Amino acid sequence: MKYSNVVSGLAAIGALTFMQIAHAQLPDPGMTIDSSNTALVITDPQNDFLSPEGVTWGVVGESVTKNNTVANIDSLFKAAKKNGYEVFVSPHYYFPHDHGWKFEGALEVLMHKIGMFDRPGALSLEGFKDSGADWLKQYKRYIEDGKTVVTSPHKVYGPETNDLVLQLRKRGISRVVLAGMSANLCTESHMRELMEQGFEVAVVSDGTAAAIVPDGNGYEAALTNFRFIANDLISTKEAVAALKAGK
Repeated sequence: MKYSNVVSGLAAIGALTFMQIAHAQLPDPGMTIDSSNTALVITDPQNDFLSPEGVTWGVVGESVTKNNTVANIDSLFKAAKKNGYEVFVSPHYYFPHDHGWKFEGALEVLMHKIGMFDRPGALSLEGFKDSGADWLKQYKRYIEDGKTVVTSPHKVYGPETNDLVLQLRKRGISRVVLAGMSANLCTESHMRELMEQGFEVAVVSDGTAAAIVPDGNGYEAALTNFRFIANDLISTKEAVAALKAGK
């Protein structure tokens, strides 16, 4: 057989394979939820994202409302607590020294400009109560129960800058049910880093939301990446049922 014919044959097989892949349904690995090794992680359940009084409501409010995000996160907190799961909150705070950064990405510039998540200092809670950096009021009963792990703050989007991974590993957690704000920023960045760190991650699709601006819809962008990367993408209803079944 001529070399050219062999090459042509292999090329045809390769093209067929790629065509099959291109039209195939993505695999759905799924994730087993078990209270012995699974935790609920919520990113940025704070007023600046989830309250109509928050500084970002003008761009995230439509998505938060459409997804029923506030109530869905509440349902996740409630189900996790009721069924004996460890709960972790990864918050976003900016202190005065963070405003001295010499360079920033687009959203960092905006967040600093509008005073998002600002606190007067790492060792001070002055002015914290009911501020944009504070928890949404209805979540306080879950977060401030003395059992929820509130990690050190992440500074950009992902948990690379805080102790979330350490806290999870120290408690024997290998699987994470992930929700919170904002879908294509902190939530997606947490999903990516946790996957890279060897955790299994199920993202709750309607337990998050994102900004909708002329440059794009952050929520729609995040959904694609959640589906491509996470072990599972589930609804709040599915997550609550799984948390109950796996207790």
